[in-house]
Amino acid sequence: MMLRFDLPQRIPLFPLTGAVLMPRTKLPLHIFEPRYLQMLEDVLKTEHRLIGMIQPEGDGLSDIGCAGRVVAFSEGEDGRMMISLRAISRFRLDQVEDGFAPYIQGQIDWSGFKRDLRGPETDPDLHRPGFIDMLRRYMDAHELSTDWDAAEQAEDEMLVNSLAMMLPFDDAEKQALLQAQTLCERRALLEGLIEYSLRNGENEDRLQ
Repeated sequence: MMLRFDLPQRIPLFPLTGAVLMPRTKLPLHIFEPRYLQMLEDVLKTEHRLIGMIQPEGDGLSDIGCAGRVVAFSEGEDGRMMISLRAISRFRLDQVEDGFAPYIQGQIDWSGFKRDLRGPETDPDLHRPGFIDMLRRYMDAHELSTDWDAAEQAEDEMLVNSLAMMLPFDDAEKQALLQAQTLCERRALLEGLIEYSLRNGENEDRLQ
């Protein structure tokens, strides 16, 4: 990925429980709180247009988040903003800064995630027929739907990362998926979470 800007050492942070931005994906967001509308206004004036998506954890924030660049935005009649973030790179949060802005900002370390700035990853160990079959059983069990044609045709990374973002795992599980260093590790963890959920469902059926 060729960036036309330098990665800044400080970016605004958008803490959002259950929302993670995976490498080379996009995330749509509704912005409506006044402090985050101000954040968006300020971000659009910068060259980088980066917002750091990060999950709350305990009384603070997770150590790892992912920065997305605002690539599209539109305003609703009620003043809400609909934006699209394109993932640029994960980051480690060094320090939270409380300043004059109504939103929080963070001192960021990008050094551990240089792989995010390269091209898409592949997963040679992904057995797609078996993975899709397991995914179908999971989606049926949770009464979820998806575009199966698109899922079967998607590149390895887009399939795995999109599922890691959208499937209803808990916050800690989503954070673990985000922090997986490689696509292969993320896919293996994703398979484990799906298999665990399916086994739990089968055990509950036997007990009833």
